Amino acid sequence: MHHDPPASATLGADIRAVRKSRGLTLSQLAARLDRSIGWLSQVERNLSHPSITDLRHIAAALDTTVSLLFGQAPAPAHEVGYIVRNHARRPIGSSETGLIEELLSPDLTDDFEVVHSTFLPHSRIGEVVTRQAQELGYLVSGRLDLVISGRRFTIHPGDSFRIRNEPFEWINPYDAPAIAIWVIAPPIY
Repeated sequence: MHHDPPASATLGADIRAVRKSRGLTLSQLAARLDRSIGWLSQVERNLSHPSITDLRHIAAALDTTVSLLFGQAPAPAHEVGYIVRNHARRPIGSSETGLIEELLSPDLTDDFEVVHSTFLPHSRIGEVVTRQAQELGYLVSGRLDLVISGRRFTIHPGDSFRIRNEPFEWINPYDAPAIAIWVIAPPIY
């Protein structure tokens, strides 16, 4: 039996989810974009398709990347919204600090997101971060140093950790990359 993909697997639903995760109303985002509320509403409901320039403006207004909003590789219709193939992960964030992140969640519409994080050797976040989220991580390979609320921990493969609205930073002073699976609620990307 063949079913159409759920609406949550669409570009519009992802834009709506990111907008809501940023605490913005339709009218606030429309004002940032200098566009009408009606136009933005149609984009979020996939009744209007934004140009690449529109997508750049939307991504900037939401403090995210175009690749996150529109970076999915083509997938068979019956898998959209359910399956994320290894080659089809959406890159998120910037790799400037030595962190490469990919979205493992099928889209951004859940109450949480799952991220595949690769911390390159001899890299560091460079600042202490506090996010309004609960986060749980599991280290798959390598070693990673975490400083959570001023306490320093070295995490090894098979270890997991939790961060609850606390200041934290990560450091990989080691010679090998560290790979972690990170669950964040609510979604922040």
